[in-house]
Amino acid sequence: MKTRVIAVCVAAGLMTTACVSVPTGPSVMVLPGSGKNFDQFQVDDAACRQWAAQQTGTTTNEASTNTAVAGAAIGTVLGAAAGAAIGAAAGSPGTGAAVGAGVGLLGGSAVGANNAYASGRTVQRRYDASYIQCMYAKGNQVPVARGSAPAYAAPAARPAAPPPPPPPPPAASAPTPPPPPPAALAVPPPPIGPPPPPPPPTR
Repeated sequence: MKTRVIAVCVAAGLMTTACVSVPTGPSVMVLPGSGKNFDQFQVDDAACRQWAAQQTGTTTNEASTNTAVAGAAIGTVLGAAAGAAIGAAAGSPGTGAAVGAGVGLLGGSAVGANNAYASGRTVQRRYDASYIQCMYAKGNQVPVARGSAPAYAAPAARPAAPPPPPPPPPAASAPTPPPPPPAALAVPPPPIGPPPPPPPPTR
């Protein structure tokens, strides 16, 4: 029974890891440059594929496989340790370790497959960028993706009208008017109402 459980878990882990598939060449389209025939384009393509592979330092399949295997191995070790601990508490550490290793392999393989896909896509993006740069430098045409167009920018607001110019200076021939005369002291008006009584006579 133990052997069957382990075999099923190992098979499931390997099948999950095998689901990772990343292309081994460029995933972008490049067209021959104007004036280039297809044979020249193929020579450029081969040279740029090699150059892009050198720039990434690995292939997408190697990166994916390494990540998937690491995930499966870590899952197996952690699962075996957890299974042994749980099995020891239940009185059967060997069975617990075997079941834990199988479950850990399955879980680790699933996590490893997901990480492998992400790792492969990262390497693929670097490869594509290097390949495009090389092909463009050799005079080939690289179509621009629709999402690469610059974002729409609203037109700049029209500037406000400039302030009016200052008034012209007075003409030089006209005499300067004299300053206004100071206001004469005005007598205040009498208060409203009956007049005040006369002052008392003095003796």
